[in-house]
Amino acid sequence: MNDNRTFRILIAGGGTAGWMAAALLARFLPPDYRDDRVESESIGTVGVGEATIPQIRHFNQALGIDEAEFLRETKGSFKLGIAFDGWRGEGHSYMHAFGPVGQSLGLIAFRHYWLRAKALGHAKDLAHYSPNEIAARNLRMPGPGGADLPYAYHFDASLYAAFLRHYAETRGALRTEGTIERVERDGETGDIAALVLDGDRRLEADFFIDCTGFRALLIEGAMGAGFDDWSNLLPCDRALAVPCASGGDFTPYTRAMARKAGWQWRIPLQHRIGNGYVFSSQFCSEADAADTLLANLDGSPDGDPRLLSFTTGKRRRQWIGNCLALGLAAGFMEPLESTSIHLVQSALARFLQLLPASRSTPSTIDHFNTQADFEWSRVRDFLVLHYWANGREGEPFWEAMRALDLPATLQARIDQWRDTGHIHREHEELFTEVAWFQVFAGQGVSANHYNPLADAMAEHDLRDFLASQERQLEQAAAAMPHHADTLGRLMARPAKRNTAA
Repeated sequence: MNDNRTFRILIAGGGTAGWMAAALLARFLPPDYRDDRVESESIGTVGVGEATIPQIRHFNQALGIDEAEFLRETKGSFKLGIAFDGWRGEGHSYMHAFGPVGQSLGLIAFRHYWLRAKALGHAKDLAHYSPNEIAARNLRMPGPGGADLPYAYHFDASLYAAFLRHYAETRGALRTEGTIERVERDGETGDIAALVLDGDRRLEADFFIDCTGFRALLIEGAMGAGFDDWSNLLPCDRALAVPCASGGDFTPYTRAMARKAGWQWRIPLQHRIGNGYVFSSQFCSEADAADTLLANLDGSPDGDPRLLSFTTGKRRRQWIGNCLALGLAAGFMEPLESTSIHLVQSALARFLQLLPASRSTPSTIDHFNTQADFEWSRVRDFLVLHYWANGREGEPFWEAMRALDLPATLQARIDQWRDTGHIHREHEELFTEVAWFQVFAGQGVSANHYNPLADAMAEHDLRDFLASQERQLEQAAAAMPHHADTLGRLMARPAKRNTAA
C-alpha cells in the first residue's frame, strides 16, 4: 500500500478457522495492514477431538509455535495415519498411512513391483511395507532425533482455537464481542461495507473473512455465493459426537470404523478420546445412531452425544468482491480423511499469496476460486472412493454407495489404475499417488496390469527385495519408543522461546 492508510481485514466469526486466520494474519501482515475479529462467545466449537494431516506442522512452524507447548495446551497426541476398519468387510482393516509405502527402484514406483509380486503370489499386504503403519500398529512413535516419519496430530479443537486466540491477541489482533445483526453493502461496488452488531454497533473494514460456520452470513447471506450440493455422492448428513474416558490402546493413529449407515471416528487425546458417528439419516435414525455410538466407546461417555446436521458440498464461489469464506462457511466435507483444517490452511496460504492492496481484481478472485474448485473436487473424489469401493454386504447404505454414479474425474482415475496400475497426481492436488494406492489396495480395487519395466527384475530378486524391506522396517519399528513414552518425554520438555515476530 502507498496511501498511508491502514488496510483493515475483519474476520467474522470464531472457531478454529477464525483463529487460524487471525493468527496467520497477525504473524505475516505488513505494518499497514490490520486484522480484527468479531465473534460471539455464545457460539462455540464442538471440541471432541480433531484429527489432522502432516501439513498442519507447516502451519504451526510458520507461526513459530513450539511443539511441546502446542501439545500441552491442546491435549494433543501424534498421528501416523488413519486405520479403516470394516470398510472392505467386518474384521478387515487397512491403513492410509502418511509417508512412503515401499521403496521405488529405478524408473518406476514401488507399486508396480508389488503388483507383479502379487500376481506371482509373493506380495503381502501393504501394511508390511509401510514404515508409518508398522510403527503405528505397534503403538510406536519415534522421538526427536529418531526415525524421520511424517506425522500429524490429534488435538482438542476448542483448545487449539483458544491457543491461537492467545497467539493472535498478543500480536495485536483485536477482538469484538457481539452478534452480527446485518451486513451492509456498498451500493456502487456491491462489496461489503460494514457489519452491524447488536446494539447498533457498526464495524467497517476493507476486507471481510467469513468464518460464521454453516450460516455463512457474509458469503451466502449477503453475497449470494451459491452452493454446490454433493450429497448425491456423499449422502451422510448427520454426525453425533461425544468424548469418553480414555481406554484401550493409546494409538498414534485415527480410526474410521464402518457402521451400518456410515462410520465412527476414534481420536485419542491425552485426557480423553474423541468419538463420533457420521451417518445418513436416510438409512439410520438419530436414536439408532446414538445407540450404536454409545455401544462402541472405550470408556464412559462424557455427557450425551451432540448432534450436527450438514449438507456436503461447497460454496460455488468462496471469494466474492471483498469477502472470503473459510471453514464451514466455505463448505463441508466429512472428516473421513481429516481434511477440514487443511482446507482452511490451504485457503489462507492462497489468500496471502494474492493479498489485495486495495480492491480485489476479478482476475485474482477468479484464480483463487478456480484453485479452490480444483482442490475441493479432488478431495471429494478421494472420499467418494472409500465409499464406492466398500465390500460390506447386506446393508442398504453400503450397497447404495457401490451403485454411485461417479464423477468423471474419479472414474477416469479408477479406470487408469485398473487398466495399467498407474496413478496420476494432477498438479499439486492434496492426496499423493501413494495415498490413492493405499485405498485402492486396501479396499480390493485390483489393477489388471503393471509397468512392464518391473519384469526386468528376476523373480527371486523380487521376492528378496520385498522380504528385505519388510525385515528392515520391522527392526526399525522395534527400536522406537512407545507413543505414550515419546509424548510424555516431550511434555516434560520446557517450552522454547517463541521467536516469531
